[in-house]
Amino acid sequence: MDLAAEAIAEKVATVGVTGDFVRDVAAHLPMKIICDLMGIGAEHYDTVLDATNVILAGQDPEFLPADNPEEAGLALINAGQSLKGLVEDLAAKRRAEPTGDLTSALVNANIDGESLTDQELGSFFILLVVAGNETTRNAIAHGLDLFTKNPDQRALLTEDFEGRIAGAVEEIVRYVSPVIWMRRTATRDTTLNEHEIKEGDKLVLYYWSANRDESVFTDPERFDITRTPNDHLGFGGPGPHFCLGAHLARREITVMFRTLLRRMP
Repeated sequence: MDLAAEAIAEKVATVGVTGDFVRDVAAHLPMKIICDLMGIGAEHYDTVLDATNVILAGQDPEFLPADNPEEAGLALINAGQSLKGLVEDLAAKRRAEPTGDLTSALVNANIDGESLTDQELGSFFILLVVAGNETTRNAIAHGLDLFTKNPDQRALLTEDFEGRIAGAVEEIVRYVSPVIWMRRTATRDTTLNEHEIKEGDKLVLYYWSANRDESVFTDPERFDITRTPNDHLGFGGPGPHFCLGAHLARREITVMFRTLLRRMP
């Protein structure tokens, strides 16, 4: 709660309603929480944010030179190396002097005689900060846009915030689908909806399409915070690929909108 209030007080309340909400508020909360969990100091926040922006940029010219694939590839490698180097330096300190952060737990864990290598720790950290930062940022930013464009839904939420925020969070995630798509590899031959799939085939899962499936959702193009049931696939769906940070993401979205609506209704 304090982190959300801090982001709003520092970046929004002091300047009114102008500014870049995505950069100044929506990105601030999940990034700071992930960094605090890992034990990353505030002096590295900009490095982490800039690197994750590059890693997830795709063809976005704001972060990568769209007309120079070689330069873009180099920027992508450098972004990954900067995050890997950051966590490896921290890991060396936490092995010598553990604290209560997640990095200390990871580097000092030993299961059946095996511990994480620096390479494994670096890969884990990149996945954690990228997944835990960009997705929740998208959900919070789109959520504000949705409540702005749907004042009736905003009114429903404000008249009974605690009773409706859980449904509102699920509907934001369904409607926005912060992760647009994911690719998987078939591990065996199978048939899906009369389509033959062979072992080794690459499959693209479009979560945005699934979350607007008219055979599952009534009036799927409507933003409705009272929608029930709401069996969306925004967190990857049930099974082994369900999002590890789903509960944290729900909490961050909840806290952000509670703070926004209370401080700046």
